[in-house]
Amino acid sequence: MIQLTQLREEADAMRDRLVTMRRDLHQHPELAFQEVRTAAIVADRLRELGYEVQTGIGKTGVVGVLEGGRPAGRPLTLLLRFDMDALPIQEAADVPFKSQHDGKMHACGHDAHTAIGLSVAELLARHRPWWGGVAKFAFQPAEEIVAGALAMIRDGVLENPKPDRVLSMHVWATEEVGTVGMTDGPTMAASGAYRIAVRGRGAHGASPHLGADPIVAVAHIITALQTIISRNVDPLDQGVVTVGSIHGGTAPNIIPDLVEMQGTIRAFRDEVMQLLRERIRQIAENVAQALGVAADVTFSEASTPATVNDPAMAQIVRQTAIELFGAERVRSDHRTMGAEDCAFFLQAAPGAYVFIGAGNKAKGMTEPHHSPRFQIDEDVLPVSVALLTASAMRMLEP
Repeated sequence: MIQLTQLREEADAMRDRLVTMRRDLHQHPELAFQEVRTAAIVADRLRELGYEVQTGIGKTGVVGVLEGGRPAGRPLTLLLRFDMDALPIQEAADVPFKSQHDGKMHACGHDAHTAIGLSVAELLARHRPWWGGVAKFAFQPAEEIVAGALAMIRDGVLENPKPDRVLSMHVWATEEVGTVGMTDGPTMAASGAYRIAVRGRGAHGASPHLGADPIVAVAHIITALQTIISRNVDPLDQGVVTVGSIHGGTAPNIIPDLVEMQGTIRAFRDEVMQLLRERIRQIAENVAQALGVAADVTFSEASTPATVNDPAMAQIVRQTAIELFGAERVRSDHRTMGAEDCAFFLQAAPGAYVFIGAGNKAKGMTEPHHSPRFQIDEDVLPVSVALLTASAMRMLEP
């Protein structure tokens, strides 16, 4: 195994190139399944490094495969996944490398992920004699709409060769730069969306008794939904039921026929997710019936399972982080109700998903992900490259 100090030094020496690459990607954000420029940059660089490259995997995804140079009795394939897409947000951060495209912004750090992924690919290629097995890079589109992972899976990213292990990461702007969050088991929540259409009978606002008011019913449904977490979910579990939008009515003196509401549900365990679905349906339908209207409840197919770290794989990354940065910089309890479609890759093979701090209070970099003022401390770039490269080499050991 190559010395960790050498990998850290080499990653630090790449900082200027990492920053330049990340800022170029930041200036040219591309939304889900539109990552044409980004994918071309990725594919060209992987070819230069000697990887076997496939493009158009999951529409705009890129796959790069490289076999290690060290003989292995039981060679393993490691899938390294990095997402590429941006968000439909108008950037408000005052930076010299601001997005050049109105209404589009890298407000979640995927520009950094792409730069980090290509730099990890470079170090693995440079040190090919030191590791065995197969490194399989998946640069994924459309994470923000939780569609890219399944699109790549449908196009065969989990075949030829089939991954034995998975490694992925996220820069995390609400943690100080250089800290590492590596948690066993669920680290990001399962997610789902729901829609409730409440149908009543329209009437004049001055004669409500002649109609059936869906607005009043929706108000009662929303209030009742708040009891699911407090009264139905085990207090030792976690769950979220959020109402995100309500649409209904056209004028102050008209009771409408229809009101629609949408929301999201989150939990770490499948059993809790199923409970949330059941209770939302029961509450909506029965409250509506009691108030003389009808509720139609549907759940979106665009859902994700929990992002679950295999304890053995997590320990490899955790121990590597401790050796690189010190135990005081490593957290073992980092969990979030955010969701990630990397979860589908982690269902296919045991793996590790690591959070790497990218915020800096002293520099005023405290905005959360998906904020129009989102920024990261770019010191996270070489830190991430060192950790991911060293972890990858260790995860390729049988």
